[in-house]
Formats: sequence, structure tokens, C-alpha cells
Amino acid sequence: MTPNFAEITAPRPDKASLAATHAAIDARLDAGDRAGALALWDQARRDYDTWSALVHLRFAQDTKDAQAVAEREYADGLAPEAATHETALKRRLLADADRAGLEAAAGAHAVALWETDITAFDPAIAAESEEESRLSARYTALMAGARVAVRGKEVNLAGLAPFAEDPDRALRHEAEAARWNFLAANGEELDAIYDGLVRLRTGMARKLGDATFTPLGYRRMRRLDYGPADVARYRDAVARHVTPLVARLLERRRARHGWDRLMYWDEALIDPAGNPKPEGDHDTLVLAAQEMFARMHPRMADFYAMMRQGGFLDLKNRPGKAGGGFCTSFPTVGVPFIFANFNGTHHDIGVFTHEMGHAYQAWESRHQPGIDYLWPTMEAAEIHSMGLEYLTHPHMGLLVGDAAAERYRRMHLESALMFLPYGVCVDHFQHEVYANPDASPAERHAIWQRLERHYMPWTDYGDLSYPAKGGRWQAKAHIFGSPFYYIDYTLALCVALQFWVWSRREPAAALDAYVALCGRGGSMPFQGLVASTGLTSPFAEGALEAVVRDAAELLAA
Repeated sequence: MTPNFAEITAPRPDKASLAATHAAIDARLDAGDRAGALALWDQARRDYDTWSALVHLRFAQDTKDAQAVAEREYADGLAPEAATHETALKRRLLADADRAGLEAAAGAHAVALWETDITAFDPAIAAESEEESRLSARYTALMAGARVAVRGKEVNLAGLAPFAEDPDRALRHEAEAARWNFLAANGEELDAIYDGLVRLRTGMARKLGDATFTPLGYRRMRRLDYGPADVARYRDAVARHVTPLVARLLERRRARHGWDRLMYWDEALIDPAGNPKPEGDHDTLVLAAQEMFARMHPRMADFYAMMRQGGFLDLKNRPGKAGGGFCTSFPTVGVPFIFANFNGTHHDIGVFTHEMGHAYQAWESRHQPGIDYLWPTMEAAEIHSMGLEYLTHPHMGLLVGDAAAERYRRMHLESALMFLPYGVCVDHFQHEVYANPDASPAERHAIWQRLERHYMPWTDYGDLSYPAKGGRWQAKAHIFGSPFYYIDYTLALCVALQFWVWSRREPAAALDAYVALCGRGGSMPFQGLVASTGLTSPFAEGALEAVVRDAAELLAA
């Protein structure tokens, strides 16, 4: 039977039910029934995660709904209690002298993850964790509530996208002015929210024995096989190999258009003929995707049909809806859910194929033996999303029309290269912020300005004074709500581009390897998953340079 989103429910936990569940798990361990305890714990975590996913999804779907807001606040308040019980149980399991038996029962990689997890939370930081969630939700609600006017039409921030890449240069400028005027009007509050988050996170880290938040931030991301030094070398590789290439691409674009200067509001208009758009509205795109997945792989076709028929897609932009796109899942039933904000631009295709990659991975790995293996760490998870963006390239005619398909592919590739310097700039900014937690808001804006000049020296804001003085970072939700989760996209892109190269040579083999990777879920750390697919780690010398060279050769043709 096809699962139906409307029928998915989960028991609402409270402090008493959490305590009772963990007491039952402890009782099984006391009785020597480790297998039974692990099974009971796995089910309890699935129940809790399904409930939490539903709560946070409903808040994102309507940030103005009082009941959804209240339930989100309740969930944020309960989360530290759940983390306290979970951390205590992990500590008890890890204290077992029979490590080999534990690894055999739960999986060696899961045990390694737990060892990291217990260093990332302690009841001593429970109050700070709850306040961190509240501040993050405040940012989400503020941005979701934005209403700006362009040419007499009122839209939210997601609704600015069609204007921001319109062929009319004056209209693009007006759209960006509207965006940054909103940010400027709310700049002090955004600075205050972020200052609170930085100070909270630094305080939590120091309570746990770290001098700064950065080591704790990496442990919260469950990064087992690389650290800040590896990431710094990768950022340097982007600055060496990608920044000069993007500068050349942008100069070529300036010359093609005959502009005297390339302005910030010109960067989104990649194709001189106008960026290709979906051929048809929301319903047309959703239907055309069914044929696309049928051409690619029968398992993908069946999965997508289930998502459509079961109501697991929420793709239309509307007032009060949180911005951006994401994939969540309900581990009690093994079905994912895609959230997005279609706006009639090529971004609809990008976000749709991206989140479908996450969703398909979640579906393929639903039979992994434990909840720790359902999702990989985030940089690995982004391989599935970005990888699918490129594996769908041969079928773009279904989504944008045959005449525009090649233009879309080139635009998508060029925009990926342009993203890399921005992505590493966001990461570098966070490293510097958390290394200097007492910096003033003005000093943080200056940090962004300096790094932007290093990674994106072409950026010219003209009369857009707010981003010109270093405010651009405030528009990036990840900086507020998911610290250090942005380099993941750039690392995954290096691997996804390897899938792109492979698929141009051996499309069937590349797709089979992709499906197999999805099925492995989170059963290995990042570099292990990459190696298991026969691809090269982004941290390997020359890996980024190789894929960038292939992309540059195609774009030069």
C-alpha cells in the first residue's frame, strides 16, 4: 500500500515518557539483554525523530500558525531532556568491557559515532541548547515574514528569485535593492540574534572543555575522518583553482552583454538568452519529472510515484512559509518528505532534483540495520543530492524543453563553479567568527568583507550599501541555524562533479554506482563512502583541480 503523509502520526513525548522509556532500556541492560535493549532504543529513537520531524516541518510550512509555533517551542524545550537520556545511555553502552560484542551488535561505525556524540552534549548545557533553538527559530520566522515590493507586486524573499534573474537589468537591480533594504531594516536584530548564538555556542563549548566552539561544532556534525586543517586546505584549493576560473567566466559574460561593469545584480543572469525556466507551472514540472525518473531507473520511478501519490511533496511558495528547501524523513515508516518554494525559475529544477537526491537516499537506505545508519553525515548526504542534479542532465528536455536543455546544462555547471568560492567563504567566515567570539557586529561585517574580497574579488555591489559594508552573510540561514554546515555542499560538489564526468562516459555504470551509494546510507564515514563508490576524496591532492578542469573545458567549447 502507498503510505500517505496525512496518516503519519507519532506519540507526543514528554519528560515522564522519555524517562520511562529509558528506564525500560536500562532494565534490559541490567538483565543482560543487550540485543533487546538496542532494539527497544532504536524504536524509541525512530518514534521521537518522527514526531520531531513532523513538528519542525509543520512550523516551516506556516511560521505564523500559533499552534505550530507553540509545538516547535515545546519540541525545542524537550530536546535537551531527550539528549540527556540519549547521552547517558550511550555512555553506559560504551563503558561495556565487551567492545567487540557491542560493535558486533550495533556496528563499529555506529559505536564510533556514539563516542563522538557523548562529547557533544552534557546536561550542563541543556538550557543553552534550548535557547540556541529559540534564537534559530527567531531568525527563521523573521526571514519568513518578510514582505517586499517590486514593481508594485508584494512577495516574500523566495518570491524575489524571478526578478533577480530577469533579463531587464533595472528590474534585477530593483529586486536586489528590495532584498537588501529588508536586511538593512532588520540588520540590528539579525546582528543581535547571531551575537546571542555565537556567545551561547562558545559558552557551551567552554563548559565541555573546548577553548572555542569550532571543535564542538565539528563533533556535532559527527565528522570522524577529517578536521579544520583539511577543510582549510580545501578552501585554499578553491581559491587557487576556482576563483580565477570564475573571474574569467564572469568577465566573458560581461563582454557578451556589453556591460561596462559586472554588478552584483548581474551575477544571477548566466545565460545571455535568459536563464532557462521550467516548461510549465508547478503541476507540469511535477508530472514531467515522473517520465524523467522512468527513463533513468525503474526504482526511481516507483519511488517518485509513491512520493507524489502519498502527499510527500510541498513545493509551492506561499506567505508565511519558511524559505529555502530541505528533505526530512519519518523513520518509523521509512518515507521522506520534500519541502521547497517554487518560484518559476531554474532554481525550481535545481532544488527539486537536489532534494529528490536526499529523499531517494533516505528511501534506499531505509533497511539499514539501525537508525544511526539511515542518514550519512551531511557532507556525504549532499553527494546524493548534488549527484542527482547532474545525473538528470540528459533528461532536462522534459523539464525545460528540448531547445533549452543544453543551455540549462551549461548554466547549471557554470553556477556550480560560481558557488564554490561563495560556499568556502561562508565556511571561512564561521571559522573566524568562532575563533573571535567577542568580536562586535561591525567587526564581523569586516571579517566578511575581507574574506569576500579574497574568494570573490569580482563582487561589485554598486549602490547596494548594506551588502557592500559586509552584510551579505546575514541572508544565509545555515550560518544562524546550522553552524559549520555549508562546507558540506562544496565538498559534496567535488564528488558530484566526478559523477558528472563518469556519467558522460558511462551513464549506466555511474547511475548504478549512485543507487548503490544511496543504499549504503550512513554505514561509513564520509571518505569511506566516497572510496566505496570508486571516487576520490575532495581532500586528495588534485581532486578538485581535475573536475574543475573538465568543467572549464566544456564551458570553453
